[in-house]
Amino acid sequence: MKSSFAALCLLLAAPLMARAQDTAVPTLREITVTTPRGEVRPFEVAGSVDRVEGEDMREGRLQVNLSESLGGVPGLQVQNRQNYAQDLQLSVRGFGARSTFGVRGVRLYVDGIPATLPDGQGQTSNIDIGSVSRVEILRGPFSALYGNSSGGVLQAFTESGEGAPKLGYSFASGSDGTMRQGAKASGANGSIDYLLSASRFHTDGYRDHSEAHRRIANGKLGIRLDDDSRLTLIVNSVQLRAQDPLGLTAEQVRADRRGAALADQYGTRKTVDQSQLGLLYERRLNADNDLRLMVYGGERKTTQFQAIPVAAQASPLQAGGVIDLQRSYTGFDACWTARMQLAGRPFELVTGLAYDTLRERRRGYENYLGSAAAPWLGVQGRLRRNEHNEVSNVDPYLQATWRLAERWTLEAGLRHSSVRFDSQDRYVFGRNGDDSGTANYRKALPVAALRYAATPDLNLYVTAGRGFETPTLNELSYRSGGLAGLNFALKPSVNESVEVGAKARLAGGLLTAAMFQTRTADEIVTDTNVGGRATFQNAGRTRREGFELSWLHETASHWRTQIAYTRLDARYRDAFCSPSPCGAGNAVAAGNRIPGIARQSLFASFGHVPPDGWRAGAELRALSRILANDANSASAAGYAVAALYAGYVKRWERWEVNAFARIDNLFDRRTVGSVIVNEGNARYFEPAPGRTWTVGAGAAYRF
Repeated sequence: MKSSFAALCLLLAAPLMARAQDTAVPTLREITVTTPRGEVRPFEVAGSVDRVEGEDMREGRLQVNLSESLGGVPGLQVQNRQNYAQDLQLSVRGFGARSTFGVRGVRLYVDGIPATLPDGQGQTSNIDIGSVSRVEILRGPFSALYGNSSGGVLQAFTESGEGAPKLGYSFASGSDGTMRQGAKASGANGSIDYLLSASRFHTDGYRDHSEAHRRIANGKLGIRLDDDSRLTLIVNSVQLRAQDPLGLTAEQVRADRRGAALADQYGTRKTVDQSQLGLLYERRLNADNDLRLMVYGGERKTTQFQAIPVAAQASPLQAGGVIDLQRSYTGFDACWTARMQLAGRPFELVTGLAYDTLRERRRGYENYLGSAAAPWLGVQGRLRRNEHNEVSNVDPYLQATWRLAERWTLEAGLRHSSVRFDSQDRYVFGRNGDDSGTANYRKALPVAALRYAATPDLNLYVTAGRGFETPTLNELSYRSGGLAGLNFALKPSVNESVEVGAKARLAGGLLTAAMFQTRTADEIVTDTNVGGRATFQNAGRTRREGFELSWLHETASHWRTQIAYTRLDARYRDAFCSPSPCGAGNAVAAGNRIPGIARQSLFASFGHVPPDGWRAGAELRALSRILANDANSASAAGYAVAALYAGYVKRWERWEVNAFARIDNLFDRRTVGSVIVNEGNARYFEPAPGRTWTVGAGAAYRF
């Protein structure tokens, strides 16, 4: 932390040493981000927050994965597993790094609708990059105001229709049989605006047995009811069919990094069908009071075939090798904002109530037919598990902002999160007894921040808060030793965080820096992870501390520079055993690093990006090595990869056309894209492609 502190001191001194800026120097355009208190300029947020524009996410990119365009956000590690059956591996300051699939420990929202379920498990597969307006990423203590499992917050927002009707089409094609096609229609007429987007994606996959198909439809309809109120309807659906190539051992990576022999043998795969609907009502009651109401509902069906050996399924307590989930989820969020005076100074109060519920029918089947001696693998067999699970949360919250002096602003918030799990076992036969049960988790989550506007172009702040993370249904689903029933012995982890930061506008650009530390009790960690089935345990105390630095600058002639650096040291403070119980050779020493987290990361880009004409640029992404297990005995090597892109945009009259070409991993480095933390058979590694190419084009016409 000493080097981080020195760097922060230099940052704070920079504006004082800089000469007065020339008024002709361009400045970044004003933007806002969405917080519980409403729309706020990022420069005025007492915490680390970044906004990535939808146009930048689409420019010169395939437009399929968030990992393509979020590399420039410090503190965010987003890895493409090259496995669409398991989604991206996304973590914020180390939260979420242990997730074996989906997103864990980071709160996700799409147009205000939670993409994270009440238990804390989320997924990004329904985010339509083709129609996204922006993505915002909040890090640090203030993310706790979003409740359970919010080590960070990622919010995606769909574009709103504007002007005369506009119709567009785009496509992109690349290495490994990759193809994406998309169409979008938008516009506004009087009090109504609309947007409808649809895309279709296919890839043969870099690795064997990694073919995937995905379809997304996304719609948004806005109705201005009167001068003070607006109603917005949001619809979204996704269909996914993906093979699962599984992980590889280090020896398998060296022998054949594209190989997936075990996946071929068992026919591992996943299907997802999800649809959801949300309704947002916003009303300005008067000059000082606003009301916001959100209701939503959806359903998600998932079937997954795993590589569970037939012999392992002989136990009557085993749940089989096919997971069949049917989930329905609903919720609402009611929020009231009031602006007033306190001691003659501006005071803003936000209060609200969030309620979310998940109903799940979980069934397990054998993944074979026939006898154990001569099985037909990769097909659904006998029923081995049948549960009805329900999770709900009730979260009242309050946030106040008081400008107590001309340069000083005090913010404080409190959220009380109550999460309830209820499992009803419907599969009770012989030794497989009734494993029904309930669990309740409650925690008050306070946050406070103090911001000082040293100059109009320099803000300093300090923030502190508490967050917590309950086990997810998937983490509760299995117990060690093949025992049936949910693992209700798991406790939620509780963390306390502090952040000190600065934001400075220099020479028309924005420079930000933050130091942070998070201490966690009862950290939830992987216990066993064998055959696609993971169990979890509590492992005492951990500590994450680090430093983030970013710089964004664009000249009047449209030359853009972006740099983001993160240093993160994440360690266990207490010893424990993995797997438990303790025995020979399974002790994890205090001071070991938490796996799945790069200690250092760097992103740098430089390019010429005019609104019309030719554009080109280069990117560099670098990660230090990532440990794969708690024992710190296996790791994926660090790497640095470069990319080049070029494109052309032309607008005339009612037409807009664009085309691009891109090369990733320019120097054909052999890297590991992600690791499967604590995989019991040492199949930790998911290799990333070498040099790849992408080309694409699009056209839009405004009627």
